[in-house]
Amino acid sequence: MSSSNDWIFRWIHIMAGIMWIGLLYFFNFVNTAAVKEATAAGEAGPITKYIMPRALLYFRWGAVVTWIFGAALLANFPGPAGMNGFLAAFTFQGVMAPIGFGAWLGTIMLLNVWGVIWPNQKKLLGIVAATDEEKTKARRLAFLASRANTMLSIPMLFFMATGPSSMSQGIYH
Repeated sequence: MSSSNDWIFRWIHIMAGIMWIGLLYFFNFVNTAAVKEATAAGEAGPITKYIMPRALLYFRWGAVVTWIFGAALLANFPGPAGMNGFLAAFTFQGVMAPIGFGAWLGTIMLLNVWGVIWPNQKKLLGIVAATDEEKTKARRLAFLASRANTMLSIPMLFFMATGPSSMSQGIYH
């Protein structure tokens, strides 16, 4: 990647991140209460049949695209003493330490999406067969992982914004 196409990677990273975190906030601040109310009214069917599968598709792939393009941006940024920026960030070297902390939080969140939230949501949506007892457990695990990601997103966004991406550090060409 060169400075002439760095902006494309940055744009994709930011747009995918907005998709990912926007849907995370939608699930936690809007959807959870709405599904409870719709279930109580006997009207949750359309939400779980039409909205959730599509929203979860964009959610989980938004996480992947965000991470991949963020990793590419880090790898293109020189770390201390000529070290690869990706390695420097993930090992908290010099000016790469703040964004490294954000990158680790984003990585944990990505793993939560694919390792906890999605496997449990598949049970709740009927994509994977599950007993009522398994669905109850899946609902709780998906909820807790999603809430954890919501809490992790706050410092993650802070540290991403304080990384080596300011005008004074020359990353914008």
